[in-house]
Amino acid sequence: MQPTHRSRRILLPVKMWFVFTTLFIALFLNYIPTGHLPAVPDFVALVLAFWCVREPVKIGIGAGFVFGLLTDVGVGAALGQHAFAYVLLAYAANELSRRVLWFTPVEQALHVLPLLFMSQVLMVLVRLLAGAEFPGWWMFFGSFVAAVLWIPLHYVLLLPQYQPVERDENRPI
Repeated sequence: MQPTHRSRRILLPVKMWFVFTTLFIALFLNYIPTGHLPAVPDFVALVLAFWCVREPVKIGIGAGFVFGLLTDVGVGAALGQHAFAYVLLAYAANELSRRVLWFTPVEQALHVLPLLFMSQVLMVLVRLLAGAEFPGWWMFFGSFVAAVLWIPLHYVLLLPQYQPVERDENRPI
């Protein structure tokens, strides 16, 4: 008899080298010069929010600060612009993690969208306070693209945790 509720799978513990590898891949994706292409998501913010939701004890505001500074240096932004936004994003994602994990990936994306949008707004405010011009409204569309990317990212980043340590035909998991 099939259960009527959504079946949940038991995941293996995450390996920290995998978490930091995905964050560095996201960092290098942010380093790609996109010019003024509309709706380019902030990959570091997306992956950071994902790991802060999935692993709130292991990944938090410290990782947000470090990867924010690395992003600031790499893209030539005002020093602290991304760091400030990522620290607040990591804090908010850590605080919401217990709630967000109850939902499906689509519903999780809807919960994370305001956090990603908030980080974009904070970065624009810091740029404006530093004397830069308003980058345009198209910059905020990246948050919506990132929320859509949350769904496939959820499955891709959790894939290594679905692998059993050893294969046993009699084990139901």
